[in-house]
Amino acid sequence: MPKGDDALRRKKKKLVRKKMRADTCTSNVSSRIAGIIASKQRRKAGKRRKCEGMCFSLPSPDDPFNDNNGLKNFNKPAPSETEAGASVTQKGDASRKVFSSRQRDPQKDKSKNVLTSLFGKYERNTVQKVETKDGMLGKGGVIRTQRRLHGSSDGPSKFLTACLKSIQNTLLDKSLSDRKSENSLLLNQWGAEFLTCSLLGTDILETTGGCSSEEQIAWMVSIAADIIAIKEKEGLSVPNPFLLILVPSKEKAIQVRLLCKPLKALGIHTVSLHTGASLDHQIDGLKCCEPEFIISTPERLLELVSLKAIDISGLSFLVVDGLKSFAISGLLDNVNSIRQATLGASLTVVFCDSFGPLSTSAVQSLLGGPISRLSLSDSIASQSACISQCVHMCTPEEKPSKGIHVLNQECGKRTSSDHHKVLFVEEISSKARSSAAALIAEGYAMSNDTSDCLEVAYCKETTTVTVTDLEHVHNRTDMGEFEIVVVINFPPEIDDYVEILTRMARQSVNGVLHCCFCQEDASLAGPLIDILEQCEQNVPEFLRSYHNSVSMSEH
Repeated sequence: MPKGDDALRRKKKKLVRKKMRADTCTSNVSSRIAGIIASKQRRKAGKRRKCEGMCFSLPSPDDPFNDNNGLKNFNKPAPSETEAGASVTQKGDASRKVFSSRQRDPQKDKSKNVLTSLFGKYERNTVQKVETKDGMLGKGGVIRTQRRLHGSSDGPSKFLTACLKSIQNTLLDKSLSDRKSENSLLLNQWGAEFLTCSLLGTDILETTGGCSSEEQIAWMVSIAADIIAIKEKEGLSVPNPFLLILVPSKEKAIQVRLLCKPLKALGIHTVSLHTGASLDHQIDGLKCCEPEFIISTPERLLELVSLKAIDISGLSFLVVDGLKSFAISGLLDNVNSIRQATLGASLTVVFCDSFGPLSTSAVQSLLGGPISRLSLSDSIASQSACISQCVHMCTPEEKPSKGIHVLNQECGKRTSSDHHKVLFVEEISSKARSSAAALIAEGYAMSNDTSDCLEVAYCKETTTVTVTDLEHVHNRTDMGEFEIVVVINFPPEIDDYVEILTRMARQSVNGVLHCCFCQEDASLAGPLIDILEQCEQNVPEFLRSYHNSVSMSEH
């Protein structure tokens, strides 16, 4: 009797359910049992693997005990100790050939290579000491570990990576900016250099020439969140607020707040304080939660501090975003007041978007100690930020005495008790020896270490003067340590002057470059004026006169 359609449909569904149950049972077993089942199925199908064998072969003179199962080239010389590492590498390469049929993502491999090149500056598994200020990582200030402060030798830590990825995903989802790849934040060159500078324990001066970008903000807040996670993991107390970002406007505060919002899911709370919002509402918000990050304008923050609604004395991380905007708005005094209230901050970052005398004095009031310079721009103004350039007019006969006079005046201005290093540059070595003798006659005492290093005690401070010539100044590896440089004879090429300017005072914001300029150097007046104007320095009138006279003679 033929079966109806309903009976056939029920039988088909029954077979389907039976097959689904079999698949479910197989997927629920462990990987070991699944491997045994797969091996059994291959054996029944006659598709054994080579290692599962039944591959018997006869012994031979080369392999009497059949240890190699009949394969050739069994007797291989044992690798020496020097070749052991190479043999292991070759073995690993051979084993990876099994997966050659898989399609690899070239973009992923490229991203991994770039990430390794950005962060792989230290050797793997090396014990390093990282000196930090008290407050950032607690008392003691020394971390002895086999991993870097914010990650391993191959890249940042997992938590730091998670913070960057959360911000990146939010930017992509909300279309706040156009990103070329998913790893644009993680592979950001500025972030890699900032991560390295943050390990040095010194304040950071950013001289690229603008306010902070989205990528820079993302890296700073992610590193701050990573430091908080490290301290909490080690059982250390974390004062709130931990990070303060001073911004010049309400719009900038809202933008930074949106960038920090994804970190709330990771336990990092952010509050923005700015004008245009109710003061009582902001006070209630600070009482309800204890935020780790504060984004504020200077005037509103000082108002809340005066009302004792917030305490910033225990701050650990301070960011000043854009000195030019603060100067235009007349808020530099407020910024200095906030800086005085947060002198215990372990890390201060200043974004210097202007290179004039006003910005230089503001940076000098904010950053007093040793600094680390960070810039992605190769311009002369960016590399010579916070270095004053002084050009003195004199005759060729007056140059030695003029240089010593300038040196004495500059040393008299330095009232700090810190150690100052001065470089005295002459034209040739014979003139350098003459200048050294003149300095000794002025009361500078000869050092016992080297013949070209002079030491003097001036106003209860130690100033070390090094005398050299133009030929050897380019080969000096310690140019970044000199705060004061006096060039007696102006270099014959303007590039030599630029090299001295951009290499000196790398760890200080009080650098000064003095140069003696005479009538014989008039041909270089035009290029020198361009450099001074580019760096927003004062241009002496005699330089313009020299330049005009040269221009008239050429025409």
